[in-house]
Amino acid sequence: MAVLLAVEVYVFQAVRTATGPWSAGAQRLAAWGYWGITGATLLGIMVVFYFRSRGVAPPAWTTYAFATAAALWFSKIIVVVFLLADDLIRLGKVTLNAVSTSTSSGAPYDPSRSRFLALLGLGAAAIPFGALVWGMVKGATDFRVKRLTLRYPNLPAAFDGFKILQISDLHVGSYNANTEPLLRASALINQQGADLVVMTGDLVNNTAPEAEPHLEALSRIRSKYPLLSILGNHDYGDYVQWETPAAKRANLVRLKEHHAAAGWNLLLNEHRIIEKDGERIAILGVENWGARLGFPRYGDLSAAHQGTEAVPFKVLLSHDPSHWEADDQVLARFPDIDLTLSGHTHGMQFGINLPTFKWSPVQYAYKQWAGLYEKGRQRLYVNTGLGYIGYPGRVGFLPEITVIELKRA
Repeated sequence: MAVLLAVEVYVFQAVRTATGPWSAGAQRLAAWGYWGITGATLLGIMVVFYFRSRGVAPPAWTTYAFATAAALWFSKIIVVVFLLADDLIRLGKVTLNAVSTSTSSGAPYDPSRSRFLALLGLGAAAIPFGALVWGMVKGATDFRVKRLTLRYPNLPAAFDGFKILQISDLHVGSYNANTEPLLRASALINQQGADLVVMTGDLVNNTAPEAEPHLEALSRIRSKYPLLSILGNHDYGDYVQWETPAAKRANLVRLKEHHAAAGWNLLLNEHRIIEKDGERIAILGVENWGARLGFPRYGDLSAAHQGTEAVPFKVLLSHDPSHWEADDQVLARFPDIDLTLSGHTHGMQFGINLPTFKWSPVQYAYKQWAGLYEKGRQRLYVNTGLGYIGYPGRVGFLPEITVIELKRA
């Protein structure tokens, strides 16, 4: 808290400098506005921690209050950078003035704060703040369809043009009881006319009841073949303090029942054979397996793969993309898996996503984190997710519905 207050006081210097030419009344209004917003955001943070300290889920509005406070503080760090640059310049001027005084040469330099740098810093800070607010208001549910065509010489002829639609990381708990976004998403999914729809994990944030208001919307999703799904790291209830191990197990059973209620076929280290015109492909689905420390490894790829050896084309559903390149896993032991579909990263829900350039802070944690990756004849596609968690918005990496058309090379 002391650090937060120190930053606030420091950034206020930029506000004072920027409003210097204004009238006294306007300056007072700006000061009251700055400290009023600061006080409100700090109060919001304390309210969130108050609920969490008592093990009570805070009201939905506190998520947005906390996110707005975080966006403001992040933006103020940008102002701090400009103020530090200004202070270094001022220090140089003070030093030069001391030297010139001792030598009695030249007019003194003005060591006061630069209004230009103050305005520049405040303007630069407004850009990410505006983007983060837009991400909450619009970006969080601005569903986008991404399309790609993948060619394979070993794809059975009957599957030439076969369309797999992937969704991932729905995190329905973040919608609370608001069913409109997922009703809209389900309608958009159905418009794509996919042969097969797959969901690659993280249906909920933490507990099975989060899914219940949304089962009707999810049950509307249609494809020519039965929808297949897997579990993600958030689906196991590992981030909840359960009263007993039995309660945790019961929650997972309940979540699996929700998959069935939505009409989804949950793959638990197993596979399904898709047949068309006498030819076959295999869809393998594993439970969560994360290469990074702290993520669970429930997946058993050997079990899922067993029985598919004679199938000429294989697609793996694995929530965490680090599974693909991990030691003794997909690339190392299963060269006959042609395509892996993952999620998990969300693109960190923030970044730059252009056709020729992608950047997000999550790339420093995950080597494969958004889009298509290839190594030899094997491919991985990382879907950046349909929902959100933590920050209740998306900037750059908007909620994604991926349509992959398989073509025979």
